Amino acid sequence: MTDTSVETVVERIHDRVTPTDEERERLHAVADRLRERARDAIADLGVDADVRLVGSTARGTWLAGDRDIDLFVRFPPDLPRADLERYGLQVGHAVVPDGHEEFAEHPYVKGEVEGFAVDCVPCFAVESAGDIQSAVDRTPFHTEYLEARLDDDLRGDARVTKAFLKGIGAYGSDLRTRGFAGYLAELLVLEHGGFVPLVHAAADWNPPVGFDPESHATSDFEDGLVVIDPTDPDRNVAASLSAENLARLIHYSRDLLGEPRESLFEPRSVDPMSADAVGAAVEERGTHPVAVRFDAPDIVDDQLYPQLEKSLSGLESELGRRGFDPLRSTCVADETAALLVECQIARLPAIERHEGPPVGVRDHAEGFYDAYADGPETGPYLDGDRYVVERERDYRTPEAFAEDALFSVALGPAIERSLDDGYTVLAGEEIATLAAEFGPELRAYFYPSVWG
Repeated sequence: MTDTSVETVVERIHDRVTPTDEERERLHAVADRLRERARDAIADLGVDADVRLVGSTARGTWLAGDRDIDLFVRFPPDLPRADLERYGLQVGHAVVPDGHEEFAEHPYVKGEVEGFAVDCVPCFAVESAGDIQSAVDRTPFHTEYLEARLDDDLRGDARVTKAFLKGIGAYGSDLRTRGFAGYLAELLVLEHGGFVPLVHAAADWNPPVGFDPESHATSDFEDGLVVIDPTDPDRNVAASLSAENLARLIHYSRDLLGEPRESLFEPRSVDPMSADAVGAAVEERGTHPVAVRFDAPDIVDDQLYPQLEKSLSGLESELGRRGFDPLRSTCVADETAALLVECQIARLPAIERHEGPPVGVRDHAEGFYDAYADGPETGPYLDGDRYVVERERDYRTPEAFAEDALFSVALGPAIERSLDDGYTVLAGEEIATLAAEFGPELRAYFYPSVWG
């Protein structure tokens, strides 16, 4: 590239990510047919409802090559929730005949129609986003707000922003990624007046950073990035964004400004790590990784990953408390799932020191002394002003704890049920057997970088 200005790079990316006229016509034609199906299905139900195209396809901010259509069927606010779910599924299956049911706050139908991924979601037609009865009720208001404010230039910059976030691995608000939602990206572009002003601003961010487009916030938030929903003064649009993905945007904004290049807008893939390579990495690091592997629960990712992270945190915390000195950890899921904690201590001595209270604290001190006075432990003896005993350690290795006492840690309920059906503990180079299913994830773990 002879001209490496940010503006030149953005212009090239803009041309690359803008849908062609043919793409637009094709999407709108399919969307029109789907809406007609929905209207016919609503008429058959005999209820007062309408259908709205929402999301990036409605706002004209979708990227070239994307083939997603989101339809929301809006029912009266006084309709019982059970009827909303029943009617919503009936309309959804009429719109997406070969679709399947998924569940967020309530069930909806998802599937493929004419090469497009289609979601047909029921919601309540509330007066405002502040009156929502379910989380999805806000979505039509988001579309209306941005449709009224994004001109062609800002829509183009919204697409460039999404391409950038995808390229740096920080796009997607699902609870596995915890990145930037499309709506959040578009609000930031609108707030800053374009992509280039946004990256200039982000390069100087020192979280916490906050924006309130309508100056109407009614609550305080402690998140690293706070963007008050312009349609709901009590909501932070960036609530699910992780600290790492916010930091990633700051880092790569500086990187782009320092060395403008198109590669930052290109999604990357991670080559899988072989079992031999995993074994070699474990040997070279000299650490002691321990993994608990089990069948992945059959729940959606937005329920699965918070439970995996809770379970991993519980296991890592307990291994740390017991002296195995965790270095890092990760959780992965596909057909199976695994909680992996890399410990710096592989084996501890047979005994451990257990300190009691100061002798001067009479009730507690006497209780401690009496508890151990006639036991097999060494002591009690005095060390300074405290009673101390040396007792047999419950678990000398991390894997022994995981095999015998895993259910003593804080676990997600679905994870606990799956573990109750059985699990395998892998230690040291045995974790190489995970490579067949989780090769890319293991490479990302053993060779971490700023990129997500």
